[in-house]
Amino acid sequence: MNRGILDTSVLIAQDHEALAAALPDEAAISVATLAELHYGVLVAKDDVTKQQRLRRLGEIEARFSPLTIDAAVARAYAAVAQAVRTAGGQPRARVMDLWIAATALARGVPLYTRNRRDFDALKKLIDARSV
Repeated sequence: MNRGILDTSVLIAQDHEALAAALPDEAAISVATLAELHYGVLVAKDDVTKQQRLRRLGEIEARFSPLTIDAAVARAYAAVAQAVRTAGGQPRARVMDLWIAATALARGVPLYTRNRRDFDALKKLIDARSV
């Protein structure tokens, strides 16, 4: 059975049902992903979008128990932030992505994403897979 962490981009994809075959058998999300989804509801530009996002958030919360940020994830965050900085990037500008990547690193599982290039600086640390 294969395992992995789902990036927020996978969860908000319009074709999320079509992605099922490309996803791990045992998928998890980071608490950082849940925070991004809640934020997305709050900043929706109109009521229709807000209701759509709220409905999707409810589906995700019913399906997943998010993985928390613990000491192992904190140590992994330091490593991924340092890798981004070494590559010339700004870790603070990508803090949520880095917490999600750190969760995958700490758990020793791949990260499934629609935005593979967002994680290029982390190639030596995590297995980011495009879906």
